[in-house]
Amino acid sequence: MLQSQLFAKMRKEAPKDEESKNARLLIRAGFIEKLSAGVYSYLPLGWRVIGRITAIIREEMNAIGAEELMMPALVAREYWQKSGRWETDVMYKVGEEKNFGLGWTHEEVMTAIATRFISSYQDLPRAAYQIQTKFRNEPRARSGLLRGREFLMKDLYSFHADQEDLFGYYDRVIEAYWKIIRRMGLEKFTKLTEASGGEFTKEYTHEFQVFSEAGEDAVIHCGSCDFAQNKEIAAGLESKPCPKCGGKRAPSKLRTSLSSARATASPSAFPMRPPRGRKSRS
Repeated sequence: MLQSQLFAKMRKEAPKDEESKNARLLIRAGFIEKLSAGVYSYLPLGWRVIGRITAIIREEMNAIGAEELMMPALVAREYWQKSGRWETDVMYKVGEEKNFGLGWTHEEVMTAIATRFISSYQDLPRAAYQIQTKFRNEPRARSGLLRGREFLMKDLYSFHADQEDLFGYYDRVIEAYWKIIRRMGLEKFTKLTEASGGEFTKEYTHEFQVFSEAGEDAVIHCGSCDFAQNKEIAAGLESKPCPKCGGKRAPSKLRTSLSSARATASPSAFPMRPPRGRKSRS
């Protein structure tokens, strides 16, 4: 197709009301269009890019035995109440009686589905993922596509009979994420980083942090080994030797982008009887 025939056209100037550099450049190039703070349309060129990225993700998720499904964005209050997350600040509540929440994550729904199809340890292990639009009431939607109120996310969930199988699959998911990152040419900019579980789990998680001057997180990492921690859990490490290799070289601090992916081994966050679950997202 000729450039003159494209649906969207390039702009000479960036929009004045857009603060984020990534959004300013993508809007000028005709890849996205801003509707409001944290809400963007993917124009034909941008959607082609998304299609190529999701194709890579699907190939690597399918390669580790995960099956793709699609869950609803509209989730009834009863599911959120079972996990105690109905009062979460990031959720948009809708409906005449505010009895539905727009999905910002899907552990509750996935667990409800799994209880209908997993009745014995003989049904395990099982893994399923989706690539779906998520909604979060983000108070700081000023970073373009890096921090939006509506965005596309891959989330993977797996169920196992015991922790040995759980953590074995967890390692396979970590390697699958590295394959995705390598295929996108981001490996040399990326660190596997220990981080807080946030609203998802009380346990630590792993984030794949892509270093960027435009980032909002701070990561403490070692210059001699692969150790890295998000600053939110790395209290006082800036002035201490690396806790992993014990080297004299103190970990350094870099600004990074939002995590490109997160993996969570959480055998007790959303327990089933007898199966237990784990999730990851990107």
